[in-house]
Formats: sequence, structure tokens, C-alpha cells
Amino acid sequence: MDERVETLASRTARALADLSLAAAPGDHLGAEDDLLLRFGISRPTLRQAAKLVERDRLISIRRGIKGGYFAERPDARDAIQSLARFLRLKGATLGDVIQVTRPVSEEAAVAAAGQRGEADVERLQAFVAAIDDHDTPRALIAAEVELARLIAGMSGNPVVELVMEIGYSFGLDERGSDLYADPERRERTRAMQRSLCNAIIDGDPEVARLMMNRRSRQFDEWLRGMA
Repeated sequence: MDERVETLASRTARALADLSLAAAPGDHLGAEDDLLLRFGISRPTLRQAAKLVERDRLISIRRGIKGGYFAERPDARDAIQSLARFLRLKGATLGDVIQVTRPVSEEAAVAAAGQRGEADVERLQAFVAAIDDHDTPRALIAAEVELARLIAGMSGNPVVELVMEIGYSFGLDERGSDLYADPERRERTRAMQRSLCNAIIDGDPEVARLMMNRRSRQFDEWLRGMA
């Protein structure tokens, strides 16, 4: 491909991404003909640029009479899919992930206990009320991910949200059924969930840190036993 055209496509991709970021998700950015006039480029160049921006989940393209280019936003789960593939290709294990995410999880629990609001407390109370219903491996895996997302969201730090999403979705999807096959383990996990939630509800950051640490250590012990 001609280098000049390739450079123009890259420049157009940046302009298209900026246009999307200046709009709200779902906003109509224009029909293809509108954007051709706006950027002063050829149709092949616009479409090449659009593929780059669409790949980054900053735009979506809809065909038809009411179609066109629309603003989009990537989310943590999009990033997780790519990161998970990379980690699996590198041979990462759940133990590897927990080793890295443990300190982040502890800080998230501390932050959640220190700055939880009324709505946060209500969500945690609802989670605690339903803990005993999570009595199958599949239900407990879903509950673990839900609790991690609740705490990460309460931390107020998007980096924490991303790291914890990796920690509780990467490995549990692969080995969760084996990890929670034992009914006694499921009971132990529910008890730790309850203690962690209550510490955050009570606004006790030190106990919240302690409970998050105990959870990580317990998972490590179980994983070593499964090796």
C-alpha cells in the first residue's frame, strides 16, 4: 500500500476516534457521505480508518437508511478478553494471577470500607442476604465475580476494577468448578464472603484487609492441593 495513503488513514482514524470521544456513547456521528465531506478523504481511506477505530470499540457502523457511524466505548470486559488470551498463551495460572492481584484486592477492600456510601451498603447487604443461595460451584463462581466487581467499583479506581476483573474472572472460569466441587469449601467461601462484606459495611478497613488477605491465602492453599 502507498505510504501516503496509509498515513492519511492513520490520521483519519485519530480524527474519527476524537470525534467519537467528544460525543456520548450511542450518538450518531454522521453517515458515511457526511464524514467523507467532513474529513475530505476518499471512501476507501475512510473505511480503512473506520476498521481501526471500530476494532478499538470507539465506533460502531450500522447499515441501512438510519445507519451510519455511532460513538461507542470499550469496557473492562473487552480489555479482559484480550488480556486473558495473552495470559493463557504465556501459560499463566490462577495462582500466578492471584499472586499479582492479592495486594490490589486488599487495597480495594480498604478503600471500599473507607468510602462506602448508603447505596453501596445496601448492595452489600443484599449480597449477604443471598449468600446461602450460592450452593453450587457455578452459583458460587458467579457470586465471587459479583462481589469482586462490587468491591472494585466501590474503590473508585478504574485500574483496580481492571486488575480485579482479571483476578476473579480469568482463572475461576477455567478451574472454578474444580475449586468449589467440595461442599465444605463452598461453605468456607461463603463464610469468608460474609465476613468481608460485614467488615466493609461496618466501615472497618483493617478487618476488610485481613479478610481479603485470608481469602487469597485460602485460594492459594486450595490451588496447591489441586496441583
